[in-house]
This record gives sequence, structure tokens and C-alpha cells, in this order.
Amino acid sequence: MQHLDVMVLGAGAAGLMAAVEAGKRGRSVLVLEKSAKPAEKIRISGGGRCNFTNLHCTPANFLSQNPRFCVSALKRYSQRDFIARVEAAGIAWHEKTLGQLFCDGSSQQIIDLLLADCAAAGVVLQTETVVAGVEQRDGRFCLATSRGDFDCASLVVATGGPSIPKMGASGFAYDLARQFGLAVVPPRPALVPLTFDPTILEKLRPLSGVATEAVVSCGSTSFREALLFTHRGLSGPSILQISSYWSPGREIAVNLLPDGDAFDLLRAARSDRAKQELHTLLSELLPRRLALLLCVEADLDGRLADLSDKKLRAMARLLNDWHLKPSGTEGLRTAEVTAGGVDTDAISSKTFEAKRVPGLYFIGECLDVTGHLGGFNFQWAWSSGHAAGQAV
Repeated sequence: MQHLDVMVLGAGAAGLMAAVEAGKRGRSVLVLEKSAKPAEKIRISGGGRCNFTNLHCTPANFLSQNPRFCVSALKRYSQRDFIARVEAAGIAWHEKTLGQLFCDGSSQQIIDLLLADCAAAGVVLQTETVVAGVEQRDGRFCLATSRGDFDCASLVVATGGPSIPKMGASGFAYDLARQFGLAVVPPRPALVPLTFDPTILEKLRPLSGVATEAVVSCGSTSFREALLFTHRGLSGPSILQISSYWSPGREIAVNLLPDGDAFDLLRAARSDRAKQELHTLLSELLPRRLALLLCVEADLDGRLADLSDKKLRAMARLLNDWHLKPSGTEGLRTAEVTAGGVDTDAISSKTFEAKRVPGLYFIGECLDVTGHLGGFNFQWAWSSGHAAGQAV
């Protein structure tokens, strides 16, 4: 049996960050990864360029039953700290919309940075290793794996959630948490496309491939970004964002003209261009296929001059406040992350150690902390991994 100070389960963003920080502090560290290659989620992220953080990251960009839990870690290791690390490695980056930062090159640059830091800190990485069981004996953790037995003083769980199972994702962290008596907030797909029942889907089918900017709301939460109609329902950044707040049975509201009052616009057009057809006007404001569908949905068309205020208001409601009830989501198969997870009430927000199980740590996506789309979940991985690495 091999004896170590620290073992990290999962060679993703959070796990590699924790391993580096622990190794820098002189700990003997072994990272176990069940896949053939480390950091596969980093590799595929951001279209292969890795949206590695966001300039505007704050605690408000995260969902959790305990919204204050993320504050300490984000403050102690912020987006500015990781940007400095990226720049020190000579990795060029650029900002896209809404503060999202991407590598000029490829995601592999971030992976190479982490692996180089691991090597410099003496961290050992072992891939294609499956953990068969974990026990605690005499204050140490004993692990039976497909490549032998190990024991360690500190065990860091960074295996993520079950989203994108084709990449090997699973609920391992939840099972381990329950084994040691920790509660788990029921996991659910997040940052995921929304689906609709056959009746609505048939109505929306002609719009597959159409994209437009919109404000999408669920309750008091709203996001303004692109919306995309698909053959399964709705996707695009605004939909992925709101999906983290949606729950079955709730409606979403879509504002297709977020920059103005649609009724005022329609009434002004009736005055200025009375002979123009309604669908022609709408096609100037929205993609043509969407404009035509809205006319069918409202059962309205014809010359603007012939449309009463009552009819214009009916169309304006669709334009500014179109209500749709999703039937579900595309599920964990396509979800970018998993919401819910290990209950943070059981975890120290400073060290990420389980309060009742000394030496056991949970970091990253497996916790009940979920970021918005746009680099926030990577920042949570860096911040939580750094905090645990400083404590183990």
C-alpha cells in the first residue's frame, strides 16, 4: 500500500488546482483520474478555446441553497488571480461578450499550464484508475483502486457532477458524501436546452435554426442573450442561463424586443406606414420565419391601418411577453453542469473540509454551487481548488 499526504480524486480544473497548491506546500500528492486523459472538460470548453474565467465574476453569479458559501473562496482567489497566472505562463487571451475570457490559442494551453504546475510541485498524476472503495481507518483514508491500494491523510473529492456522461461523468462524489453521512441537494441538469411537448414543438418546428437576441425570464430572474430555436425546443445562451432557475411546471417569458415597448412601436408604425403589412414590419425587427409565426400565433396580419389598438396590443404582448411552458430539459446528456450536489452546510467555506469528517474535502462542481454560463464555473473550480489546496 502506498502512503501519501494528499490524494485528489478527479483530474479536472478543481482537482488539478488543489493538487498544485498542496504540492507547492510540500505535501506528497497523488491525483487519480478514471479517464485516459486529464481535464477533458477543459479541452472541449469554449469551442476548444476554454472560457477560463469572467471579468465580472461575483457571488451573485452562483446558485446554491447557501448563497453565501462561495463568497470566501472567490474573494481569496479571484478571476484577477487566475488571469495573472495565465499571463505569467505567456498564454494570450481575449475578451468576448459580457466579460468572457478565452485563450487566443486552444484549451490545451490551460491544461498544459496546470500539468506543468503539477510537475513543478511534485504532484503525481495517474490516469485510467477506478476507485472501487473508500474507508476511513485510524484517521486516514484507505482507497482500493483498479491499480492498487493507497492511503492518505487528506482526501480531496473533485469528480464533478453527472453532466455529460459520455465523458465519464458520474455521481461518484454524491455516493461518497452519503457514505460519510453528508447530505446531498438533489442534483439536476443546469445550463441545458429546454424541451416542449409535441403540440408546442410542432408549432415551433418551422423555426429550427432561427436565432435572435431576447430577454428570457423565469420568475424574477432574467437574462439577455441570444436565443436559438432547435428541433427539440429552445437553446442558446439566454435559455441555458434561465434553465438553471427553471423547474417543471413553470413558464418562461420571452421578450423579443427588449429595447422598447412593442405597442408604442406598432402604433407609431401604423401612423407612419399605414399601408404596410404587419408581417412585413415584423420582418424588419425579427428573423422573417419568426415574424410569420408570431402573426399565425396571434391570428393577426394585414395592413397596419386596419389593425385596432386592441389587436396591436395582442401582438405587442407576444413580442414583449411571450409565455411558453417547457415540458423538460435535454437532461444530463447535454447539460454543461449539474446544479445541486453535496450540501454546503456540511462543508467549511474556508477550507472545503467536511465539518464532521476531518481530512475529507469536496470542491468544484460536485458541491451545491453552480455558476452562470460564461466562465463562472471554471472560476469556481480555481477558487475552491485553491482554497482546499491551501488547507490539506
